[in-house]
Amino acid sequence: MFNVQCSKCLAQFNTDRLVMIGRSALYYEDYVLSIQYFNQAISMKPWLYEPWFFRGVAKFYLDDYRGAESDCSEAIERNPYVESAYELRGLCRINQKKYREAISDYDRALRYNPDNQGLWHNRILCLIQEKDYDLALAQIDTMSTRWSKYARAYAMQAEIYLLKQDTTKAVKSLDKSLELDPYDGGIWAERAVISLARQKWKEGEEFLTKSIHLLPKHSGNYINRALARFNQNNLRGAMADYDTALDLDPNNFLGHYNRGLLRAQVGDDNRGIEDFDFVLKLEPNNIMALFNRALLLEQTGNLRAAIRDYSKVIEEYPNFWFGLQHRASCYRRLGNTKQAELDEFRILKAQMDKHYGKQPRLSKKQMRKRSDIDPDKYNQLVVADEQEVEHEYKSDYRGRVQNRKTNATLQPMYALTFIQPQSNLKTDTPFENSVDAFNQASGSHTIYLSCDQTTVSEDRMKRTFEYIDSLSTIIDKTKTTSKVAPLLLLRAIAYGSIQNFDNAIDDLSICLQIDSTSSLAYWQRAVCQAKINEFNASEGTNIDLKSANVLGDLSDAIALAPQNSYLYYNRGNLYALRGDYQRAIADYSQALTLNQDIAEAWYNRGLAKIFAKHVEEGIEDLSKAGELGLYQAYSVIKKYRDK
Repeated sequence: MFNVQCSKCLAQFNTDRLVMIGRSALYYEDYVLSIQYFNQAISMKPWLYEPWFFRGVAKFYLDDYRGAESDCSEAIERNPYVESAYELRGLCRINQKKYREAISDYDRALRYNPDNQGLWHNRILCLIQEKDYDLALAQIDTMSTRWSKYARAYAMQAEIYLLKQDTTKAVKSLDKSLELDPYDGGIWAERAVISLARQKWKEGEEFLTKSIHLLPKHSGNYINRALARFNQNNLRGAMADYDTALDLDPNNFLGHYNRGLLRAQVGDDNRGIEDFDFVLKLEPNNIMALFNRALLLEQTGNLRAAIRDYSKVIEEYPNFWFGLQHRASCYRRLGNTKQAELDEFRILKAQMDKHYGKQPRLSKKQMRKRSDIDPDKYNQLVVADEQEVEHEYKSDYRGRVQNRKTNATLQPMYALTFIQPQSNLKTDTPFENSVDAFNQASGSHTIYLSCDQTTVSEDRMKRTFEYIDSLSTIIDKTKTTSKVAPLLLLRAIAYGSIQNFDNAIDDLSICLQIDSTSSLAYWQRAVCQAKINEFNASEGTNIDLKSANVLGDLSDAIALAPQNSYLYYNRGNLYALRGDYQRAIADYSQALTLNQDIAEAWYNRGLAKIFAKHVEEGIEDLSKAGELGLYQAYSVIKKYRDK
């Protein structure tokens, strides 16, 4: 009888293996699942620091900063010499605005690794938040000595000088930063803010244009450039910038308010009303927006709505004579003479200035701060109360794992799964004869084909563990090896779905000892080993030998099932990851010869061709992938077509 591993419960796992599986799940962004593995490791050996620390990492990615901080503290209590635990706890504390505690974490981490530039950077930003400017400047001097080419140090120095209202020194620091790194869009934006504050509109526009070139998705740059353009009488350009800003950030208050004013200026009254409607959804009692909307409603003939808005403003500011004059005018046009005369009497009684009643044009070169609600400034563009610098904290934990990968990545390998693929976009449903034959023969759990790397829900995860336990019981009781093989394949698929690829490979290897003609077992073993290889490569481990094992399994599977298009696709992926693009293209082409509806094969072949410098051919393939429903192909097409 074969030595088949049973897994009634997770406690049977070696703790180191539990931690490794948890880390693999963490890498593949299955955070809830990884926490379950770390929980088991903690319950078995609570004195180990690693499961506490990595559970903290998972919680950090789930935005549970308090829980992550607590786990880091537990890890530090067990091993106070691990720099990364202090670094992560510092980030957790920053996200809770506990800057003083974060500083103490960075102090401790720098004791163990004084050459970590990111730790210095973050500690200085925390000191700025704590308004400890002199110490922050001293530490920037130290940083500049250690890393004389580090542009961000001078940008932080400039921020401090601005906070200390020393604009001259701030400009000097920003210019030094841009001299070292002219490709940092954020620094160009900071430089522009100073120019705008000095009313150097043309200079500010030039700086913002450079920032926008480097940061085309940052709405604040467009808002600020619109201000610069408006003050140079470039209304068309200002309007275009507000439109772009609101495409990027539809809920931007300043964008809607100022665009509403511009639309009123050019006579686009109805669309101006739409902008002020939006502003008033965000802030229903915004007096300035109410008055501007009232003017536009009056202009378009909606007198009752205009009176409603004027009345709210006058209720708040009873001596706002310009508002009273307009409300009186609306009453007269409606034939309500009595109310009109009451308003006019109030104005006359206050000896109304002869200019009242003339609506001034949109005020040039005058802006009001957002918190300034003097109704006489209703026609001035709004600027933020303070131009805050967005702090960018340095960390390996910033953003999700996928954000640290290149934008143009291959679609994953196809694998066996219990989860039926769900897609409203892709036109094909993956089908393979050998999978269908297995389903008809086994009559138990239906297996599907999928390359989606969706994480399992907590409920499905629990059911998978239960299913593994039930399969283990059946396998232990089964006496005939031929009946054991399909059960092992099913259990391997279940293990794979909970990121336990080592156990999956063990089961598949035994399955192949029993039945060396199972193309499905070779296929799934190759996918599981490829997953392990990807994780190990991210840890700096050499995977050449294991990669050869994946290639061997896929080639054996192809020999057994030469009409299986998905096997060629998977082998193409392996070649592409190795940089062997010609072989990759050949395998993708064979996959598409057998099944031209595999959108991922068109997509990956397109990328392989682009990487092999055949850009036009690659774009053609990507276009076909988009046509089949893989719509991310279009963003890749745009990227390489622009190049």
